[in-house]
Amino acid sequence: MLFRDMEPGQTLLAGPRLITEQEIIEFASRYDPQFFHTDPDRARTSRWKGLIASGWMTCAVTMEMAVRRVLADSESIGSPGVEQLKWVNPLRPGDEVRLQMHVLEKRISRSGGTGIVRWQWVLTNQQGLTVLELTSVSLFDIRDQAK
Repeated sequence: MLFRDMEPGQTLLAGPRLITEQEIIEFASRYDPQFFHTDPDRARTSRWKGLIASGWMTCAVTMEMAVRRVLADSESIGSPGVEQLKWVNPLRPGDEVRLQMHVLEKRISRSGGTGIVRWQWVLTNQQGLTVLELTSVSLFDIRDQAK
């Protein structure tokens, strides 16, 4: 999706995407090796009552979905950062997640060469529970469009 096609008030949808126990353990074993992400037996007796994905995996899954739905075919050149990030409910094996990307603001930089989108992403599971909420800014190279 191109920058010019995004408008404030627009909601873009992605998913569903199934989360597996294997990918939770593989991700956590490499990047966040806490037992409640890597050891299903021990996780069952934890406060989480079962295996949960690392919050960083939840972010990675959300990003993967956003890229596949919007950013891969856009003029995306990155982001200056995340304004807000919340892991509202844990992501678990067997969850089927969907992503809503709400375009909050859109503008063109003073130079005219960069499109700026501020948006909120909300990841929910099959029960309608919010798993992740984030608000961020994405940058788009629109120099060719400005000519």
